[in-house]
Amino acid sequence: MAAEHPAYPVGLRLTGRRTVVLGGGQVAQRRLPALIAAGADITLISPSATPSVEAMADAGELTWHRRTYADGDLAEAWYALIATSDPTANAAASAEAERHRVWCVRSDDADAATAWTPATGHSEGVTVAVLTTEAKGRDPRRTAAIRDAVVAGLRDGTLVAPHHRTRTPGVALVGGGPGDPDLITVRGRRLLAEADVVIADRLGPRDLLNELPPHVEVIDAAKIPYGRFMAQEAINNALIEHAKQGKSVVRLKGGDPFVFGRGMEEAQALAEAGIPCTVVPGISSSISVPGAAGIPVTHRGVAHEFTVVSGHVAPDDERSLVDWAALARLRGTLVILMGVDKIGRIAETLTAHGKPGDTPVALVQEGTTAAQRRVDATLATVAEAVRSHEVRPPAVIVIGEVAGMNPAPPA
Repeated sequence: MAAEHPAYPVGLRLTGRRTVVLGGGQVAQRRLPALIAAGADITLISPSATPSVEAMADAGELTWHRRTYADGDLAEAWYALIATSDPTANAAASAEAERHRVWCVRSDDADAATAWTPATGHSEGVTVAVLTTEAKGRDPRRTAAIRDAVVAGLRDGTLVAPHHRTRTPGVALVGGGPGDPDLITVRGRRLLAEADVVIADRLGPRDLLNELPPHVEVIDAAKIPYGRFMAQEAINNALIEHAKQGKSVVRLKGGDPFVFGRGMEEAQALAEAGIPCTVVPGISSSISVPGAAGIPVTHRGVAHEFTVVSGHVAPDDERSLVDWAALARLRGTLVILMGVDKIGRIAETLTAHGKPGDTPVALVQEGTTAAQRRVDATLATVAEAVRSHEVRPPAVIVIGEVAGMNPAPPA
């Protein structure tokens, strides 16, 4: 009998409880993982099964009886999923479920079932389940779309529900990616939305800061009063002080926290102070910015390796830790970060150690943002190209044959 009222939503606790699944096809393949995750004691009754379902049985995650349904199979069951290709068997099993008061889902006839499977999703300990309110005219695609929208909002922080239980204070070192706000990770965006305090670099995705609730304190790391401290020491102290006040703190950094981001220095300072620290990796500009400009850092038959180098000190500077002579001998791609003002001396050093002067060079300024632009040159001409085109930081420099490639041949 078709339901005349909306379904009553409830969460079933099936751990250790007998659950019977009839049919080992695609429906069972989709539904079984959730039943296994719920800890159900699963009996599968089907003469055949998909390879994935068979693998679950082989792994001991369920008990498989290789036969068709027989009356009495639902005895002592708490829950049943009927998904065979035999309408007569489905109807008989559904009738047995009704007699024994076993909640029953039917894949072939939702109106004849006593339970419906909602469209479900999960995010950070929350299960989202969406059901349509009417038995007739149910639209599974719409319920799935609503489920996806809610879960996506919870994951990326655009749908924020306040925590009413005490949160553990601490610091998250979040890599914000190369600049485009859409390129921050889902976890990074969620932590940013839940933060009490955000200490941001100028190279972080600034547009995300505009989305934060009004109560969030946003601190520009470049404007922290340094006093007697070095800049990094002042930032470390700000992270520690806010965390000790019981606040959830996000250190928002451009790219990845551990790729020339001094993230380890901050993590070490927090560890010494006894402050819990979470590291959220970010998309490094060393790979993403060239990619956004159509440059692969590796390519079959062209470059089998790429090396990422900091160019913030010149090759002849005694503080440099880079073996430029060794880099000049490599045949792969060289990616230089923070090297715009030193590129002239870098190019001279590479050519002095044997790198051909006609090696292609590409400079990508403000990569992945609306202001992105690309300037092409060679090792011999790159210093003049930077001056004539007024290339300014932040810019990623790519040296190697891949910098001369195009995604497609000209029309």
